[in-house]
Amino acid sequence: MGKLGVEQLDLLILHQPAPMHFDATIAAYKGLESLLAEGRVRAIGVSNFMPAHLAALRERTEVVPSINQVEVHPYFAQHAVQEANAALGIVTQAWSPIGGITFYPGWGREDGRTTLTDPVIGEIAERHGKTPAQVMLRWHVQQGRSAIPKSVNPARIAENFDVFDIELSADEFARVDTLDTGVRSGPDPNLRDPMSTGLVIPEA
Repeated sequence: MGKLGVEQLDLLILHQPAPMHFDATIAAYKGLESLLAEGRVRAIGVSNFMPAHLAALRERTEVVPSINQVEVHPYFAQHAVQEANAALGIVTQAWSPIGGITFYPGWGREDGRTTLTDPVIGEIAERHGKTPAQVMLRWHVQQGRSAIPKSVNPARIAENFDVFDIELSADEFARVDTLDTGVRSGPDPNLRDPMSTGLVIPEA
């Protein structure tokens, strides 16, 4: 907050469950609960928590996370995670909502498939006069999911907002749903060890 020059944050989340250090995860989340109680943050949440991680967190903490930010795109829908979130009243927020993780250098799929070039998504986009990215964002919006596409390009940022003048049909939803591979492109939260990065965050 000191670095940002603000006295209150809208949302503060834990980036990984780090199950190999889960006592530290619990301690960190309790720190977030304290910040919430003090009014220094308006909401707290988690990222990349699978159903088992959420269950373990709920057993040892008081506040239900407002949000669980996870990899969700047409190639990896994570229905079980979304259902676990919904059962607890947690908002599912999709990171990599247009499948950027499927084509980022070093992270892409071995078979070269990407969501942006997928023929099914492309056909639906052409039918609506939209881009594949817009179709995917509309796919999230119509399902009531929060989506956070990343871009530093002003034209693309504007394009990402321009998804409220179309409606995907039930058939189009069904076709997109058939693209789910059940295979994540990002790091596995059960194996990701944040402490292995050696990252040091200096104080403000």
